[in-house]
Amino acid sequence: MRVALHQPDIAGNVGTILRLAACLRVGVDLIEPMGFAWSDRALARAGMDYAAGADVSRHADWDAFDARVAGRIVLLTTSGGVPLPEARFAADDVLLMGSEGSGVPDHVHQRADLRVRIPMAAGFRSLNVAVAAAMALGEALRQTEGWPA
Repeated sequence: MRVALHQPDIAGNVGTILRLAACLRVGVDLIEPMGFAWSDRALARAGMDYAAGADVSRHADWDAFDARVAGRIVLLTTSGGVPLPEARFAADDVLLMGSEGSGVPDHVHQRADLRVRIPMAAGFRSLNVAVAAAMALGEALRQTEGWPA
């Protein structure tokens, strides 16, 4: 199981996801360009010292990432998709999150093997990307019995 972030904009969110991934022993793919410098202090502040323990792969662009992805791409999206409680995950899935400001472009949306949305109360657009990653990853690990021992 891996988490992939497509052109993330906010260093603090990436740091939080790196901390989550390190604690759960899940790899992270960062698809560039990113909206901040990799050494940004906000990244370190949110990830604290946990981020250094994360298995991170950086990809120059979407095509470089897509050429190396091994499992299914499961896109978390606010537009359509299977509700999270109904989605079925596999142990080698890559949970893909779009950038905070623009999501993912159409060609990335179309490439996804599965599109999943987190049901929310009416009138709200979206959750914070790190919160959404934690919710989806938790369900995926539960289903695949992938929680660390």
